[in-house]
Amino acid sequence: MTESVAIVTGASSGIGRATALRLARDFTTIVLVARSGEKLREAGREIDAGGTTPLALDLDLAAPDAADGVVKATLDRFGRIDALVNVAGAVPGIDLLEMTDQQWDAGLALKFHGARRLTIRAWDALKTSQGAVVFTSGNAAVLPRAGAAAVGTINAAIEALAKAFAERGIDDGVQVNCVSPGAIMTGRRLAMLEKAAAARQVDVETAKAGFLRQAGIKRFGSAEEIADLIAFAVSPPAHWMTGTVLRMDGGEIRTV
Repeated sequence: MTESVAIVTGASSGIGRATALRLARDFTTIVLVARSGEKLREAGREIDAGGTTPLALDLDLAAPDAADGVVKATLDRFGRIDALVNVAGAVPGIDLLEMTDQQWDAGLALKFHGARRLTIRAWDALKTSQGAVVFTSGNAAVLPRAGAAAVGTINAAIEALAKAFAERGIDDGVQVNCVSPGAIMTGRRLAMLEKAAAARQVDVETAKAGFLRQAGIKRFGSAEEIADLIAFAVSPPAHWMTGTVLRMDGGEIRTV
């Protein structure tokens, strides 16, 4: 296999971890970035056991200088970047009228600005490799709710940001797309359902069934399904696809 390097953020859990493990089948090196040190190293060990080289970077991408650290560490050791997958960033689901400026800033700092800065810092290397970038958003971008206004707002901004990078990438030879997952059963999703179940004084299975019924879907998706979609988005057969939002949500969004 020709040497190739993919950077995956948010790689210690959920969709980010599943994506790092999936891309280890297609790339010779995976750079894993997250704030959760031990879980990050555990994912790195699993990748290493499969024969792919891992580099685990325990960094908070909300910090303005973190993106420079990721790109420098990657280029110093491997000399190239072929794909960048921006997954990091859980936005708090707080009511529109209750969310403070500080909470808005924190939500933007990691998911939006962290991804923006890292993509900019990696851009020259991606131009050289004619590589690919994937951002991640979510259904809230087109289904904003007052009870979780920042989630929809920041996801919509991510999709617009991806479009802007994609336009620049046409001339620079960098493919940029955005993956929009629906209701994926991750540890964070389960914690949200447990909280909702406690508030309604029902069990978790009842809360799950109620969510699926309200969303109009038959089941929750898996992180591995989203990882497979991301793997396609950064693969050679998808290289002419750029500036696209790829939605995988079990049919929840019914608008054209």
